[in-house]
Amino acid sequence: MDGSKPLKVRLTFSVLLVGVSLLFAAVVTDHWAVLSPKVEEYNATCEAAHFGLWRLCIKRIFIQEQGPKEKGCGPISLPGEHNCSYFKHFTPGQSSEIFEVTTQKEYSISAAAIAIFSVGFAIIGTICVLLSFRKKRDYLLKPASMFYTFAGLCIIISVEVMRQSVKRMIDSKETVWIEYSYSWSFACACSSFVLLFICGIALLLIALPRFPQNPWETCMDAEPEH
Repeated sequence: MDGSKPLKVRLTFSVLLVGVSLLFAAVVTDHWAVLSPKVEEYNATCEAAHFGLWRLCIKRIFIQEQGPKEKGCGPISLPGEHNCSYFKHFTPGQSSEIFEVTTQKEYSISAAAIAIFSVGFAIIGTICVLLSFRKKRDYLLKPASMFYTFAGLCIIISVEVMRQSVKRMIDSKETVWIEYSYSWSFACACSSFVLLFICGIALLLIALPRFPQNPWETCMDAEPEH
């Protein structure tokens, strides 16, 4: 066995844990996208929104006169009254005017469901790698690499569904939102895809048996006949 293989596995696994951490941060936080309405008058309050897979947060911001290029409400980092609620389709009884359109509900539910699959794949992959650290269980590295790769693919699909949801929301005439931006939760999801997908493939390559570099290595490693 290649003596450097355990070290490579541990280094790759360390990077994968970073990707899993970013994945969890993206799934549980509410800063995937920030929405801003058009500001009609200054020296008044306006409502900006940021949301994730599960919750929508509305923030009332006192707006002062802005530059000619700034027409929206915000930035969201300004102080103001903050109110968060879970989407109505996840918790009946909660209200969310932004996602009352049927299409937006479908996008939101799809993005959340796919993200849950991603988390599940990442957890199973981590369990497989931890079990592989025991002797004679290197075979678990191959399924672990596939689970991590699937987790990366699922989260990037969830990212694309969310991106399409925001785009349709902005283009719709039924909403007051005119500007949008993607925030740090969205960046965490994209970063987790890169780490999980690339390191998942790398873990698979590490787990594969080493091919003989010379033709006679196979003959030398063969067991003698009795």
